[in-house]
Amino acid sequence: MKKVALISFGCAKNLIDSEVMLGYLDKARYTFTSDPVKADIVILNTCGFIEPARKEAIQALREVARLKRKAKEKKIIVVGCYVERNKKSLKENFPEIDLWLGVNDFDKIVQAIEGKPFKESQYSYLDDHASPRHLSTPPAWTYVKISEGCSHQCSFCSIPLIKGSYRSRTISSILKEVEELGSKGVKEVNLVSQDSTYFGQDQGLDEGLSLLLKELLKIKEIEWIRFLYGYPEEISDSLLEIMQEKKICSYLDIPFQHSDSEIIRKMKRGMDGKRALRLVHKIRKKIPDIALRTSLVVGFPGEGREEFESLKKFVKEARFDHLGIFTYSKEEGTDSFTLGDPVRESTKIKRKEKIMEIQTEISYQNNQKYLNKQIDVLIEGTQKENSRTLIGRGRFQAPEVDGIIFIETQSASQISEIINSIQKVEIYSLDIYDLYGKLVQ
Repeated sequence: MKKVALISFGCAKNLIDSEVMLGYLDKARYTFTSDPVKADIVILNTCGFIEPARKEAIQALREVARLKRKAKEKKIIVVGCYVERNKKSLKENFPEIDLWLGVNDFDKIVQAIEGKPFKESQYSYLDDHASPRHLSTPPAWTYVKISEGCSHQCSFCSIPLIKGSYRSRTISSILKEVEELGSKGVKEVNLVSQDSTYFGQDQGLDEGLSLLLKELLKIKEIEWIRFLYGYPEEISDSLLEIMQEKKICSYLDIPFQHSDSEIIRKMKRGMDGKRALRLVHKIRKKIPDIALRTSLVVGFPGEGREEFESLKKFVKEARFDHLGIFTYSKEEGTDSFTLGDPVRESTKIKRKEKIMEIQTEISYQNNQKYLNKQIDVLIEGTQKENSRTLIGRGRFQAPEVDGIIFIETQSASQISEIINSIQKVEIYSLDIYDLYGKLVQ
């Protein structure tokens, strides 16, 4: 049977789409390889959200185009967000590619590969409990997509243009999927969406995410529940109340984007720095052990020295545990596109570096609170460079974006017994983002 190599770019939501495609291919008895050179079929699942993601995709396209020229019998398929946004120009620049699919038909990947006709979907694909998935994450944890699309109108964001308006899955479908994952040994589920706190509003549900979390708490096999991507205006008292349940990780990922009120207005966002700080204080009062992550944008049109100073002050006062920062990317079709891109790229990079310099010190200081403490750690595997060092995460660390914990072990037999389990670890050292510990006997 033919071998497939699938390379996935971008966010966790993209990864789920890739896993669903692998699920359908597995059902059709295709086999998999991680080496595109050895594959009969190469699939690229692209991200087209911002310019750096598109550059990464272009580099990958050049590489697979070279592969195709060397082995003409190899089939190359490119799918995903970048294709949805720029299919015409991509086809013109890369004639070597055999097939282009956007974001609507991940479930038709087998028919597409085999040249069979299929009816194209009107909406971007949203998996459900019946969708086959070939999980690519460690056995102990995975992502679960609870919706697709976005109904917010942030002036800089192309997601609604690519994925359409917000569409929630049903609670019953999500529960069935998570129950199945739990039966397979998954300990931690990470709920993902363009905006998890909006969940259910399109279906007329009030406090939809809180209702979903209440039901997920009943699944005994699942020990940790985390949701990512929550809009600040939608962090309700009801949500903060249920987050105090032990199974739900004390962790919130809230993209504030900026602090200056005029920049926030131009971004078509709803919460400036003063209101954001009030929300941060409220959250920490209700959930004292909460870990907070945010995303920020520097270099938005109109961001001068004063506006940037406001952002620096905000970061210093908020003292986030984790922080991601992007330089502004002018996206055609968005409302802010007409504002141009007046901030120099070199200035954006310097501002990004300055924010990260501030955050580095904060992250190191925040990590001090774990020193000499015993914490629960989900053991994911071993370090590549040293098979006797375990790696894992605490409840305050989301997969793939935050720091990790390195754990000393004494014997090889001990390693095999505890991978994919939650263990007590005593932290004895730390650095800016990572922690170092030893198992508590």
